[in-house]
Amino acid sequence: MTIEGAALPHPDPGPLEAPFWDACRAHELRIQRCADCGTLRHHPRPRCPRCRSTAYAWAPVRGTGTVHAWTICHPPVLPGYADRAPYNAVVVRLDEGVFLVSNLVECDDESIEIDMPVEVVFVDVDADLTLPQFRPAAR
Repeated sequence: MTIEGAALPHPDPGPLEAPFWDACRAHELRIQRCADCGTLRHHPRPRCPRCRSTAYAWAPVRGTGTVHAWTICHPPVLPGYADRAPYNAVVVRLDEGVFLVSNLVECDDESIEIDMPVEVVFVDVDADLTLPQFRPAAR
């Protein structure tokens, strides 16, 4: 899936976040996992919130989950999103238990529901940016 002619703002990831965005460009969803206690965490951080370890790895996750919360964003919005408004923003609870904020595609805004099953789809904005977004999933 691609976004044609997009002028979206691009993240400027530091060393903690870069592996997440690199995996997205490869159409993989990877989440930081504590190497000591196994806790998954997103957004990436230098220490595990559970055991305080600084050791971690990047674990692949299934990319399936449910809509935990959602809203419709109306103008005024940031300039990079103005031509897309109104648009949805969803909080997805992955089956592994972590939350991601994204958009729901391939779905009318009127059809979005709490606990709706979703699956990740990768949207190639350009050569430098691939966004993990979600679409309805049949379960």
